[in-house]
Amino acid sequence: MKRIRHFIILPLLALVTAGILIACATGGNSSSTQTPIRVGSKDFTEQFIIGEMYASVLEKAGLQVERKLNLGGTPVAQKALENGEIDVYPEYTGTGLLTVLKLPANSDQKAVFDTVSQNYKEKFNLVWLEPAPMNNTQALAMTTEGSQKFGVKTISDMAAKASELTMIGPPEFEVREDGLPGIKQKYGNFQLEEYKAVDAGLRYKGLVDGEADVTVAFGTDGEISAFKLIVLEDDKKLFPPYQIAPVVRQAAIESHPDMQKALNQLAPLLTNETMQRLNYEVSGKQREPAEVAKEFLQQEGLL
Repeated sequence: MKRIRHFIILPLLALVTAGILIACATGGNSSSTQTPIRVGSKDFTEQFIIGEMYASVLEKAGLQVERKLNLGGTPVAQKALENGEIDVYPEYTGTGLLTVLKLPANSDQKAVFDTVSQNYKEKFNLVWLEPAPMNNTQALAMTTEGSQKFGVKTISDMAAKASELTMIGPPEFEVREDGLPGIKQKYGNFQLEEYKAVDAGLRYKGLVDGEADVTVAFGTDGEISAFKLIVLEDDKKLFPPYQIAPVVRQAAIESHPDMQKALNQLAPLLTNETMQRLNYEVSGKQREPAEVAKEFLQQEGLL
């Protein structure tokens, strides 16, 4: 009889112990039991930095994260989000409006955000969180000396002096609707002295070396602050706003309630000046995006 009890009690103890271990491993809402939040990004410097920031603040909030950075261009990142291959990535309001939704351009920041927010929710069940004040819109820039020499501070000024100016930029800018054709339509059918078509990475070198007077730029390019360039005012409001914000799957927000607060606290810190500086740390000083992101978040008290 004792031997029978022994054989019964030992398996029961084993079952109870296993049950306790399973309960400990699966109990509560611990992040260890949650599926990881998959953070994506597109394939350029600013996206790498901000993608790393998103991942880091989520980890700081106690959430598991899987990085899927450097996915490719907008169509690839958007499709990955729609298909549930990623849960969140940084996107620009202007890109959402023009490239994804294919809606008409609009220069009103709030109107653009409200439009993309509503349409993404209705079409894709995706949520736009708080946008940052930074605006990585297309732009034209000059050196301080060049701006003073020609008396050019706005795109209207540039159009008036166009016959004296050489512009440098990527080849597609000559034909894109939001490139030279769009500028001419909005600001008058001016004629530049010359347009130098170069690889995008050579634009700023050509400008500061004196090979051109005006360069095609984007609002948060690191070279703008590094070389103290003057961004020409888009005084006729041609270019739409390109504020950046996390775009998130609704299902991810529901399963990870803390992620919205963690990401929204970052938004106010991302200004044009901040992103110009951080972008140049990577593009100009060849530092790793993860290192630059971590250093910034530590300085701001988010890590």
